[in-house]
Amino acid sequence: MADSSFDIVSKYDKQEVANAVNTAAKEIANRYDFKGVGATVELSGEVIKMQANSEDRCKAVLDVVQTWLIKRGVSLKHLDVPEAGPRLSGKEYKLDVPLKQGISQENAKKIAKIIRDEGPRTVKSQIQGDELRVTSKSRDDLQAVQRLLKESDLDVALTYTNYR
Repeated sequence: MADSSFDIVSKYDKQEVANAVNTAAKEIANRYDFKGVGATVELSGEVIKMQANSEDRCKAVLDVVQTWLIKRGVSLKHLDVPEAGPRLSGKEYKLDVPLKQGISQENAKKIAKIIRDEGPRTVKSQIQGDELRVTSKSRDDLQAVQRLLKESDLDVALTYTNYR
């Protein structure tokens, strides 16, 4: 019997992110607490750009965007929110939040170690660029690995593709 396998990747649906940002922009334009504060949000390539006339309003815009991302099924682990918070640019506070995808080498090694130490013995993992390939003779073992990774607290959003 041939080996079964799946890939572990960290990717987000660009269309879902665009929909969430557009819906957040509509909500911000219509909400009374955002009237007259110059609050805007837009998706520019791989960066969500937010601005408002105060730091707190800028953080509130981020909160609205995060709420819509969750409703659209996009993990907040894809957001790389700067720890410094909004920056002052002229009279406006701006916050640029890049979107991240792909698994870094450090995280890939961490995931491979979890699979090796805690997963079933028949399972093998292999790092391939910014993703991991997991193989085993038993599909049940592969599903056990997926459950194991869902339970472990990693700082990267994982999706499983190419299940064969």
